[in-house]
Amino acid sequence: MSVGSAAGDPGYAPSNLRRVVAASMAGTVVEWYEFFLYGTAATLVFSKVFFPAGTSELDAILAAFVTYAVGFVARPLGGIVFGHFGDKYGRKKLLQFSLVLVGAATFLMGCLPTFGQIGYWAPALLVLLRFLQGFAVGGEWGGAVLLVAEHSPNRDRGFWASWPQAGVPAGNLLATVVLLTLTSTLSDAAFLSWGWRVAFWLSAVVVLVGYYIRTKVTDAPIFLEAQQEAEELKSSSFSAVEVLKRYPRGVFTAMGLRFGENIMYYLVVTFTITYLKVQVGMDTSDILWWLLIAHAVHFAAIPLVGRASDRIGRRPVYLVGAVLGGTWGFFAFPMMNSAHHVVVLLAIVIGLVFHALMYAAQPAIMAEMFPTRMRYSGVSLGYQVTSIVAGSLAPIIAVRLLDTFDSSVPIAVYLAVACAITAVAVLVARETRGADLAQIDADDAAQLADEAKTAVTAR
Repeated sequence: MSVGSAAGDPGYAPSNLRRVVAASMAGTVVEWYEFFLYGTAATLVFSKVFFPAGTSELDAILAAFVTYAVGFVARPLGGIVFGHFGDKYGRKKLLQFSLVLVGAATFLMGCLPTFGQIGYWAPALLVLLRFLQGFAVGGEWGGAVLLVAEHSPNRDRGFWASWPQAGVPAGNLLATVVLLTLTSTLSDAAFLSWGWRVAFWLSAVVVLVGYYIRTKVTDAPIFLEAQQEAEELKSSSFSAVEVLKRYPRGVFTAMGLRFGENIMYYLVVTFTITYLKVQVGMDTSDILWWLLIAHAVHFAAIPLVGRASDRIGRRPVYLVGAVLGGTWGFFAFPMMNSAHHVVVLLAIVIGLVFHALMYAAQPAIMAEMFPTRMRYSGVSLGYQVTSIVAGSLAPIIAVRLLDTFDSSVPIAVYLAVACAITAVAVLVARETRGADLAQIDADDAAQLADEAKTAVTAR
């Protein structure tokens, strides 16, 4: 494991690592720009353009959020498929393919006819493209964070691997800037007619930029060594089935860590738009400005939290985030109800700072749970499967609770329960700060060798 241990060598080259971070973030920003552009458009546009009018504005928004959830259902499938082939053929190749796929799906969304033009074919085609978009994003995350994590030194993996996470608010920031520009310069009628399509068509430009940057990096030495050993052993069972069989604790712990964090994020950045617009009656432009500032703060906070996880440990930082996150709904919605601009902004910013305490260290924690030969499959499975019952349903459940009870309290309770589940997962997780990925691979190889000897003896 001499080559593989380079990631933990104090003599690693920071310039090369920064190049890897840039390549990882370039694609992450692009893909999450497109993914979150859909989430914002689901509230502002799609409920009016692709669906028949319901009995209330919340009914139409709820229908749009159902298609939003389709992307989350597709993400685990993308994570499994991309994870399997990414563990066999490399992170870089799969990342390039995922970038092109999500870009094509998003561009075509901007070309779709409306419900008034083709009826129910409009939401049907939207669902299909949303599925492809989610499938691609499901494969993106694992490859992007592992490309960095496997190049990073052991002592600083939390910091460096947090940068692809920062690409998420950066992508959201970019989407918000584009939407804010369009809504500020166009009339409401023009924006609903054609302006929103421009934001989706711009994805073609950013995809080309991200794809080019990703051609300039290679997979980590530790992966190349593991790939070579796999070929020598002629082993092909590096899939979701094997990772569940061999590392079930890692997969289910990852799911628990993800649960509260994922629900909180989509309540803060997606449902907040609905709540402020429909319940509080705020202006769309004001909401987008607040989100713009909040995303910028989120972007800055994530690497700082990643650094803290290297200094004091993954678990303490994560646990603080889970506990604080559970309190957010009880004070944030009353702050929003005040309709005071500074107070509303503060509520959103606090929510994303609490979220960063959980989100920043995820790549390092999850990468340190699995050996290299099945790491892509393991982190993708643990991360993406949870999104089906967490992030995909969070806006839908929140809208339904608001519609049923006309109160934010049930939504706050929902978030508190989700964060409590994540807190339990943190408490049962192992502390992995400073873990040596090469040693994890060596332990896995030793376990395989012992099992092979046992099998021979049994014969």
